[in-house]
Amino acid sequence: MAIINVYGAGLAGCEAAWQAAKSGVQVRLYEMKPHKKSPAHHADTFAELVCSNSLRSADITNAAGLLKEEMRRMGSLIMEACEASRVSAGGAVAVDRDEFSAYITEKIRSNPNITVIEQEMTEIPEDEITVIATGPLTSDALAASISKRIDGKKLSFFDAAAPIVDYESINMEKAFWATRYDKGSPDYINCPMTEEEYKAFYNALLTAEQAKLHDFEEGEQLVVFEGCMPVEVMAARGEDTLRYGPMKPVGIRHPETGEEFYAIVQLRRENERGSMFNMVGFQTHLTFPEQRRVFGMIPGLENAEFLRYGVMHRNTFLASPDLLDADYSMRDNHNIYFAGQMTGVEGYIESAASGFVAGINAARRAMELAPYIFSENTMIGAMAWYISHGEQTMFQPMNANFGIIPPLAQKVKGGKRFRNQAYAERALEETDRIVKELNAAMKNSESEVNA
Repeated sequence: MAIINVYGAGLAGCEAAWQAAKSGVQVRLYEMKPHKKSPAHHADTFAELVCSNSLRSADITNAAGLLKEEMRRMGSLIMEACEASRVSAGGAVAVDRDEFSAYITEKIRSNPNITVIEQEMTEIPEDEITVIATGPLTSDALAASISKRIDGKKLSFFDAAAPIVDYESINMEKAFWATRYDKGSPDYINCPMTEEEYKAFYNALLTAEQAKLHDFEEGEQLVVFEGCMPVEVMAARGEDTLRYGPMKPVGIRHPETGEEFYAIVQLRRENERGSMFNMVGFQTHLTFPEQRRVFGMIPGLENAEFLRYGVMHRNTFLASPDLLDADYSMRDNHNIYFAGQMTGVEGYIESAASGFVAGINAARRAMELAPYIFSENTMIGAMAWYISHGEQTMFQPMNANFGIIPPLAQKVKGGKRFRNQAYAERALEETDRIVKELNAAMKNSESEVNA
């Protein structure tokens, strides 16, 4: 009987285990929770969202939106859970993080082809098919084994999470509901700032005390991922940096007065009940007292109750172009697969997508089938190509984006949105073809087993 191991029950590990189990392979899913947790994890359930509860845009002309549609069509467990736990967030896909995690946990535990083993794994077997999806906060023991296995070819950066505030503590006499350009329902709380208020906030942010990074190695250079930049680091790049980033006021007007503002802080619903709201783009590693003081200067948040403060933690990723093929297996041992953020994909849905590819290919190897390399014309395939062929000297984590997809055969007139629409149409045609090919391969495999 074909058996594979999956280490880690995060988004990538759960997707990998689910796809392999759908292929008829028996999966042993190893998860160290609840006996042991990383500094960023708190719940006992699987696929815990430790940063934002948003999986970004639902629009297929957005790279993240296209990736989600590809995965939905291909039968992703993560996308199924998104639909089951979705909360209002305008044009974005956001979920109730507890319902999302609970849904995936129940699906995984009830699957007859998946055996969950609550155990920390510290070694990598060379002769067993194994998907390592233990995330950027891999336990020290397993991280040491991985480092030894790849001769120390790994890189690290620090990732940050944004604060969450209690809805009842937001002053709605100053804040208001709206969405940018009136796109979708008005699901965001907007805290407006005048020029004077913004400059006072900006100066306070520049001089605020930052927390010590206890897991930061002495003498190591601090590297932060551009896509999850702490707000204080952005502020240090110039007075207007925040106004072109998370505090961008463009496209937002007061719904009653039509007034426009110098800067805007947006808050996004964190759970279905709407009792918790996330400060969008306000990742930070200021000390907790400084977060209360500085963020309390934001109109509407002067008496905010912080249900979770922003935190910063270490993320680790492989120098994947040196190590991995486009099926996420190691070049020097195709029994070993990696998935999730440690491969150099960045973001929830990107991590799940890597697990999707790794899980299918691990199952195919167990069934003695050739690897399935996803077309570069799809976002899921372009990401697999990026991690296996990306710039090796300065390889950095990458979100889904149209820049990694091969160019179109002909030029598209009408601007970026029309061009992205053409990319999406091509990708989804490829996706439908991939679904047929994978389904046909599974039927042929089942026929051979029954024969």
